[in-house]
Amino acid sequence: MRSRGSDHKTRRPFGKLTTFLFSDVVLFFYNKTDFDEMEQLFSTEINPNLDESEIFSILNEFRDDFNQKHFVRNDEFKAAADGIQGEQRRIFIEFLERSCTAEFSGFLLYKELGRRLKKTAPTVAEIFTLMSRDEARHAGFLNKAMSDFNLALDLGFLTKNRQYTFFKPKFIMYATYLSEKIGYWRYISIYRHLQANPDDQLYPIFKYFENWCQDENRHGDFFSAILKARPEFLNDTEAKLWSRFFCLSVYVTMYLNDHSRSEFYESLGMDTTKFNMHVIHQTNKTTATIFPQVIDTYNPAFKAGLDGMLAANQKMAAISKSDDSDIAKALAKAPLLATFAAELVKLMIMKPVDSGSVDTNLEDHHMDVNDPAFMY
Repeated sequence: MRSRGSDHKTRRPFGKLTTFLFSDVVLFFYNKTDFDEMEQLFSTEINPNLDESEIFSILNEFRDDFNQKHFVRNDEFKAAADGIQGEQRRIFIEFLERSCTAEFSGFLLYKELGRRLKKTAPTVAEIFTLMSRDEARHAGFLNKAMSDFNLALDLGFLTKNRQYTFFKPKFIMYATYLSEKIGYWRYISIYRHLQANPDDQLYPIFKYFENWCQDENRHGDFFSAILKARPEFLNDTEAKLWSRFFCLSVYVTMYLNDHSRSEFYESLGMDTTKFNMHVIHQTNKTTATIFPQVIDTYNPAFKAGLDGMLAANQKMAAISKSDDSDIAKALAKAPLLATFAAELVKLMIMKPVDSGSVDTNLEDHHMDVNDPAFMY
């Protein structure tokens, strides 16, 4: 506990984190991977498809550091925080905690990759190091925002208490690509909404999202270049299955997580479902430029499946909060788990959209131009 004047700033430890770097929408994991395989991924001798000119171009863009002077606070922050009270304040603090955790998780992953690849792939290692710089800057900006609410996350605790999960390099590529691109669409969509509805601008941090999201976009473009350098990640049946799996995992988890905290989006004057569907559609279109197959998010069965899993998930959450015994809770949840699993399987085997090098127009797939998902 630290004091500042008459106020007290509480330092909050991070909760136990699982791994998967899917932006601030999913669970996080600190990945322990096969670094020998990772080094081969970036070796021009082993990987002749690696486009060195594109990698150097990306590196120079990161070196330019377009957002170096972007994250500068002003007097609006503290005044706006003081005006957020009651339940809205609790919800907003939760958003800051979650977002800071996400950004700092990215920093740790990229920093470790930059360190481990420094000798064998110095150009790529520098890119990872510069991406870790971006993520650290974002996390620091968010943590500073928490000080406006007299709180601070204990980032040192998170660094010391990471729990690792082994994750193959190609899975890191799929997951982090999606993480960065869905992060871009979330940030830019919130920014555009609040620019069009300034009365809903609760706190000035959202004014920074336009430039902020470009960091996410550049990170995603780097992973896109890496994926293109390994055709086996994109051009066989296994690659198609993994592409759909990761897309579905990210979309489902975002939909469930965001609906569990819909009060936050409502406090910004947004409809959680419309926002989610917009972000999913746009991320899917972006992902279709590189992944060999994507989910047909315009198929009405897709949203019906999301809503079916959401209903089951909400019922299970209510059961968890009940005073029943653990055995009674488990029995009550069993049919709901079966329903959830069935909906997930149906979406996984639903006819996908071929994409990547295949010319396709996702908007021809069941698109309703009056769909409220196109609100932004």
